[in-house]
Amino acid sequence: MKKGIVCILLISRSLFAQAAAPDSAPGGPWKHSLVGALTTNQVSFSNWAQGGENALSWASLLDGKSDYQKNKINVTNTYKAAYGRTKLGDQGMRKTDDRLELESVLVRKTSPTVNPYMAASLKTQFDRGYIYDANGLSNAVSDFFDPGYLTQAMGVRYEPSQRIKTRLGAALREVFTRQFPQYADNPETAKTEKILIQGGLESVTNIDLKLAENMLFTSAIELFDPFSQLDEVAVRNNNTLTIKASKWVTVIMNLQLIQEKRITPRTQLKESLAIGLSYTFM
Repeated sequence: MKKGIVCILLISRSLFAQAAAPDSAPGGPWKHSLVGALTTNQVSFSNWAQGGENALSWASLLDGKSDYQKNKINVTNTYKAAYGRTKLGDQGMRKTDDRLELESVLVRKTSPTVNPYMAASLKTQFDRGYIYDANGLSNAVSDFFDPGYLTQAMGVRYEPSQRIKTRLGAALREVFTRQFPQYADNPETAKTEKILIQGGLESVTNIDLKLAENMLFTSAIELFDPFSQLDEVAVRNNNTLTIKASKWVTVIMNLQLIQEKRITPRTQLKESLAIGLSYTFM
């Protein structure tokens, strides 16, 4: 657990130290980008003969990147946060989106395309998550840093172009839980484990394609293959199509896929479409 806390502190330090860096001015080694979006939807009925239910939903998104390039060192920090809730009819507010992801990648440029790298990432959520049965009864299944996924890796990154980057290396992944140990527990043992530490191979591919002047497609494909169970590859795929309809209005289509047999044998899918206000902070 101490190792995981140290990793979080290192990631946080890497992310926040740049804000005070004296050489982050235009023309310096740092380049920053930060985009936020807020979408809302509301429907209300009164004596409506055709039927329908009142609905209220909102979602927020924050997507940032800080890139350092000097001499032969490249450091890329990315941070993504998303949260959304909805209310339908007499049901209480329910969560529709909840993500917190931080990643830091250091690359030593030794050639134009193939270079060694070190990386650390954190994935978790902000709020407690529930599943609901047919009667609307809720059952809590997750919470902040419950589970929390930490991954450290080092290996080789291949960059055939500025739009496509893929890396492969040896990795150490830790899964931390508190009240919901099912994400880390080994069902083959009598003891309930709340922390899972696995060594394995990690592969991450990032695709960043500008389809048009106002249209951007991004995709991240993450694979983790533990040495202890090489036939159980954990797959995470996140695809986003962003369309800038105007200076303030943005359309965001997102598709997420997770395949991890330890959690469930079924492929997990989540699709969302959001239209709302966006603002570029930097």
